[in-house]
Amino acid sequence: MNIAIVFYSMSENTAFVAEKIKTEIMSKNSGTDIYVDIIRLEPVKEYPSEGAKKFIFGGKSAVFGSKPALKPYTFDGSKYARIIIGTPVWAGTMAPPLRTFIEENRAAIKEKPVGIYVCSSGDNGMKAVGKIRKVIGVDKLRFAMALVDPKDKPSQKNDAEIERFCHNIV
Repeated sequence: MNIAIVFYSMSENTAFVAEKIKTEIMSKNSGTDIYVDIIRLEPVKEYPSEGAKKFIFGGKSAVFGSKPALKPYTFDGSKYARIIIGTPVWAGTMAPPLRTFIEENRAAIKEKPVGIYVCSSGDNGMKAVGKIRKVIGVDKLRFAMALVDPKDKPSQKNDAEIERFCHNIV
C-alpha cells in the first residue's frame, strides 16, 4: 500500500510532523508492502515569513481563498491507497498552497481515504480541518489530527496524537 503525505510548511512544524508520520508508519509496518511518499508543496512566490507581513499577506490570502501557483511537484493519485494532507492553520483555515493542490487533484483525492493534519499555535485546529474537508468535498474523513506547535514545543500529547493518527491510517 502506498501512502502520500502532501503538505505545505512555512515554519517547519508541518514538515516536522510529515517526517514523524512517515517514520511512525514505516517503523510499525517494517517488512510489509507499505510505502510512504512525502510531497512538499512550495509556492512559486514565497510568503513573507517574519513580522507583520507574514500575518497580513498570509492571512489575507487564506481568508480570500487564493490559489497560488506552485513549483512543480509529482503526484499521481492513482498510485496511492491513502492520502494525508498537512497544513499550518492560517486565519482559521488551510494555507493557500494546499487549496491549489486540492483544486488541481480534487478527483483523485475524493476517491481515496483522506486524512488531514493541521499545526497551529492555538486550539482552532479542528475547525480548520472541517473547512478543509468541505473544500475537498468529502463527507467524512478517515482520520484527522490537530497539533499545537509540534516542532517548537514537543509534548507527549502531540506524540500520542501522531501515534493514534498513524494507527488509523493503516
